[in-house]
Amino acid sequence: MAAPILSYEGLGLVQGSGWLFQDLDIYVGERDRLALIGRNGAGKTTLLKLLAGQIDADKGKRVIVPGTHVVMLEQEPDFTPFATLMDFAVAAPNAPEEFEVAAIADQLRIDMSRTAASASGGERRRAALARALAQNPDVLLLDEPTNHLDLAAIDWLESWLARYTGAFVAISHDRTFLTRLTRQTLWLDRGSIRRKEIGFGGFEEWSDAVAAEEARAAQRLDSKLRLEAHWLERGVTARRKRNQGRLEKLKEMRATRAAMIGGPGVAKLGLANDDVRSKSVIVAEGVSKSFGDRTIIKDFDFRVQRGDRIGIVGANGAGKSTLLKLLTGEIQPDKGKITLAPTLDGIVIDQQRSLMSPDKTVRDILADGGDWVEVRGVKKHIQGYLKEFLFDPGVMEASVGALSGGERSRLLLAREFARESNLLVLDEPTNDLDLETLDLLQEVIADYAGTVLLVSHDRDFLDRTVTVTLGLDGSGKVDIVAGGYADWEAKRIKPNSVKAKAATAAAPPPPTARKKLSYKDQRDYDLLPARIEEIEKEMAQAETELSDGALFARDHARFTALTAKLDALRDEKAAAEDRWLALAEEVEALG
Repeated sequence: MAAPILSYEGLGLVQGSGWLFQDLDIYVGERDRLALIGRNGAGKTTLLKLLAGQIDADKGKRVIVPGTHVVMLEQEPDFTPFATLMDFAVAAPNAPEEFEVAAIADQLRIDMSRTAASASGGERRRAALARALAQNPDVLLLDEPTNHLDLAAIDWLESWLARYTGAFVAISHDRTFLTRLTRQTLWLDRGSIRRKEIGFGGFEEWSDAVAAEEARAAQRLDSKLRLEAHWLERGVTARRKRNQGRLEKLKEMRATRAAMIGGPGVAKLGLANDDVRSKSVIVAEGVSKSFGDRTIIKDFDFRVQRGDRIGIVGANGAGKSTLLKLLTGEIQPDKGKITLAPTLDGIVIDQQRSLMSPDKTVRDILADGGDWVEVRGVKKHIQGYLKEFLFDPGVMEASVGALSGGERSRLLLAREFARESNLLVLDEPTNDLDLETLDLLQEVIADYAGTVLLVSHDRDFLDRTVTVTLGLDGSGKVDIVAGGYADWEAKRIKPNSVKAKAATAAAPPPPTARKKLSYKDQRDYDLLPARIEEIEKEMAQAETELSDGALFARDHARFTALTAKLDALRDEKAAAEDRWLALAEEVEALG
């Protein structure tokens, strides 16, 4: 191994009344491409600032090879002291020359003379990138570099980093970005750090193996407290595995939807099938929309069916938000007609979290200060509902202002998904979310019974979520593709292009010859899903009966028996899910 050019030995930092982390040993080699992974609140951004020398540690020694230039791209840089974006860019330590910034800015298509106060989030992010990259760093520390970038800018950044000869450490929720670019992984987990010489593409398998070993250790210690702590730390892993089953269902939905779509960009609106028409919740016929001389949407025909998950993609300014507003009836077309089913009742996930006052408690937000939450017509105890959204139930009395960004996002999801609705509208929902919350959002969308309209630049998220992609190229044309982002991109890539050849080279080997499960394993694999559904129904019945506030006083014995039954059902469900997941992995491995 080559000697590191930047390292920290015995690193420790106090935060609040205790150590955020201590005794960490970290090193960065001269060509490392590191993904920095960790739960929200683990201290990833703080660790980058320590490596950058922006803050001092309480313990440890920072070592850097003389002459090594370290540059950090902050997640939310401060633009307030600067009149223009260029003023911001040339005010950095070791600031680049204006012509160096302009060369990068031109490739990113950003006008650096724009006033900083009026610049959008995407413009500020590109200006910050121009400043960082123009400094010719030896080590580049990237905190959520793709936030607020459109697909074209993300592609450009990936190409630049692929050619970059220095080292970088990246924090990102963009799985595709990390998978394509990183070759090593730093995992910050509960105050300690692990390093493995694999890129992010191997992280899930690695983290699952670590979680499995922790579970075995907890069982050997026979400690319920340790098992509960393990659930809180690693519950997301089981959720991720359950999503494999949801992905199979998504493939079936895409296949069904593909049968209703003709050639690229053409929907079979002519279908006269009564069943198709009865399931249509939004119908666009000959829709066009322009602003001034510019055509945004032209001759768009499409039926949104009940239960569809529609992803809308394209570069910034291509018309994504305009199309979303047309489909929801917020604006009207210049030509053509949009028809919405009269029964549509939608909710919009507000990423600004404007309705969640920082001084309110989690209990106030979810249950108006009470103990019970009405979740789509069914009462659930707030503690159990919080667990569904990866919270320790002890957080009930915490104020919103004390929660991390990821926790506030999960609380927002918990509140909104409790409401009765049949249309969910999400405009860039993945910005500023951590990987854990992205997994949860993917799950709740998959389980949502209504229709979903989703605008996003997160390619992996789209591939795991949507049944139909509407792709805009800025000319007014809307491509209609059954599938996710990868399916849309495949339609656009020319067969002999570099991207096409790279995709072919990266194709997995053909599956091995299929073997069989044992009789007992096959029987469990086939029957457990139905049993899990039965358990969920029994749990719902018990929760409904327990939601009677007078039950405790009226029939204490019944209340006690139902509580015990609910606990037993939860344990049985968890065991059944774990067994089925293990079998599902075996089936997948057998090919």
